[in-house]
Amino acid sequence: MWTVRLTALGLAVGAILATTLLTVPDSPVAALLLDRQRYSIFPYPFTIQNLIYLALAWAMGDLYRRWRAGRRERAFLRAGFLPEDPHAMLQLHELGPIRRRVAELHDSESGFLPALMDLTILQLQASRSVDQAINVLTNALALMGDQVDLRYQMLRYMAWLIPTIGFLGTVIGLSLALHLIDPANMDLAKVVGGLSVSFYTTLVALVASAVLAFVQHAVQEQEERALNAAGQYCLRNLINRVYIDHDSPAARP
Repeated sequence: MWTVRLTALGLAVGAILATTLLTVPDSPVAALLLDRQRYSIFPYPFTIQNLIYLALAWAMGDLYRRWRAGRRERAFLRAGFLPEDPHAMLQLHELGPIRRRVAELHDSESGFLPALMDLTILQLQASRSVDQAINVLTNALALMGDQVDLRYQMLRYMAWLIPTIGFLGTVIGLSLALHLIDPANMDLAKVVGGLSVSFYTTLVALVASAVLAFVQHAVQEQEERALNAAGQYCLRNLINRVYIDHDSPAARP
């Protein structure tokens, strides 16, 4: 986790450095993107804009991890753990090898489909009841859905933090501009510098938060779709295919 975050922060620092080298100080682009101007109240590179970029990079690093996790979950659906022939049936004695195959493929962080199959097969073997297996599958899906949602708590906080940082820059810039307004001896350049800080930080923060919100929703949707697909896969290819002979000696209590 920290490796991805530090890599994202390193890339952000590199992008800030490249933008610094490619822009002219006091130019409109440098003032907007970096707050690199003569009358800025923040010493460069310790500006509100750069802080926003670092926060965005941190969040994007976490989203990259979640995107990779979502792709792995989708790959499990193509692994062929269960027969998908519409005419195929499964008997209880066939479930043991399947469970042993998937038991090592999941943990607390990943493996929706292997975990659901493991729990459902275990319940089928223990109770020989399809109804109880369906209840276990339903409860497991609900718990995993809550777990997925919890993984995005920090990202939701970052989506709130970024515009908040921008609004802090707005308040600071406006306060400075108002403080410098003196009809008897007004330094117009410093007043304009304070106003530019107030508006530019808000603009950069809103754009960054909009990008973060879009990517977050797209990645979370991918992960939630993978969980739903895993549940449908278990229901269609495991629950609906298993045959339990209640007249056999093994099925009797």
